[in-house]
Amino acid sequence: MVPFAAAVVAGLVLLWPGAPGTHERTGVGFDRQTVSGKVTGIEHVGCNDAAGGGGSGQGSGGSDPDDPSSGGTGTTAPGGAGASTSSGGAADAGTGAGADGGTGGGADAGTGAGAGGALGEHAAGVCEQATVEVTEGKDKGHRYPELIRPDASRRLHAGEKVVLAYAPDAPRQLQYSVTDVGRTPPMVLLAAVFALVVVAVGRLRGLMALVALAVSFLVLTFFILPAILEGSNPLVVAVVGASAIMLIALYLCHGLSARTSVAVLGTLTSLLLIGVLGSLFIGWAALTGNTDDNTGLIHGLYPHIDMSGLLLAGVLIGSLGVLDDVTVTQTSAVWELHQADPGMTRRALYRAGLRIGRDHIASVVNTLVLAYAGAALPLLLLFSLARSDVGSVATSELVSEEIVRTLVGSIGLVASVPVTTALATLVVSADRVPHPPSPGTQGVPSRPEMPGPAPMGRLLKGGGRRRKR
Repeated sequence: MVPFAAAVVAGLVLLWPGAPGTHERTGVGFDRQTVSGKVTGIEHVGCNDAAGGGGSGQGSGGSDPDDPSSGGTGTTAPGGAGASTSSGGAADAGTGAGADGGTGGGADAGTGAGAGGALGEHAAGVCEQATVEVTEGKDKGHRYPELIRPDASRRLHAGEKVVLAYAPDAPRQLQYSVTDVGRTPPMVLLAAVFALVVVAVGRLRGLMALVALAVSFLVLTFFILPAILEGSNPLVVAVVGASAIMLIALYLCHGLSARTSVAVLGTLTSLLLIGVLGSLFIGWAALTGNTDDNTGLIHGLYPHIDMSGLLLAGVLIGSLGVLDDVTVTQTSAVWELHQADPGMTRRALYRAGLRIGRDHIASVVNTLVLAYAGAALPLLLLFSLARSDVGSVATSELVSEEIVRTLVGSIGLVASVPVTTALATLVVSADRVPHPPSPGTQGVPSRPEMPGPAPMGRLLKGGGRRRKR
């Protein structure tokens, strides 16, 4: 493992990204300025009066007028023109659905229904108007009205902390809009409960698992993502980063031992198989990796990034966590079987370990498929609403991407069981435990005389003292 670890370190040194350069924000999606804010009050107003009176009401989930990738309701400019802030509008779409459009159009939908076009629908309705205060930045203390339509998916509450999108080039009354809500307290509490449960159950091993998780996050944040943005090959970066995460996590959690090294070798072999199969089928199926708003935005902002390579890198990193689980479990199973019966032959040991692995395969493959299906559930729901046939859905690029991701990862997981079992059997069988010398050899007395109770045979044959009658 020393040469492999040295190669990983060399890869980290060669591909390590330099200092990030200056980046001018585009104001699209996540690439925009945000500040914190607070809702100071809520009042009910007539939707018709609020929209027709030339007010500047921003939707509760919207953002700046030039951001078609943000979700929620849009911005009502003076005069009732709809802003392109739909949930589902692509980065390069001219205008998406407006404040009352619900869900917006994608890259093929050039224009959507603006707020002005839906005034008749909500003319008799009652809207909420939130007073939002900017709590940081140069405009700290500035307040503005935020209009919330009746069909908005997010409702604001007095005293609630919010995230505001800031568009410095927009008119004064449209520079700020609510784009999200503050979630710091529940997220911190959930993370604390997770850490507590892991340490309480796993004790020292659980603590080491948390440290390994933090290291994995650091490698992902400070190496993999910046290196890809800098223009390095996403596949090479993913292989080096995943190898570093694998080495650090496994040896930190399970210690420096032959057992851990076998798990590392089994994981590495399966990762190579996933990389080869993924590269083959992504190219054969002509998957571009540019299938949704996020990837479209990345491609628009950083056209030099290889999106198909980014897709393959995601497959590798996504499969790594489950691979670690399988390989460590199989290695431990073979070691425990050998300790229980040191005289077991290699063939018998391999078969016994493989029987355990088969039970693991069924649950792990099902877990991986359901995990990907759960992530793509909104997409599958859209296809169901469109009443598309199964063949058309399965061969569309959106679903084909998930199918390739799932099946390639599952093949690697299944292959890791026999590979890791074979490696563990070879290593553990080579460590033969010396048996004690047979009785009567090398001048050792066959049965040393030791004081103790009489043998059971003598007692049964009438040996020993008899009681007097």
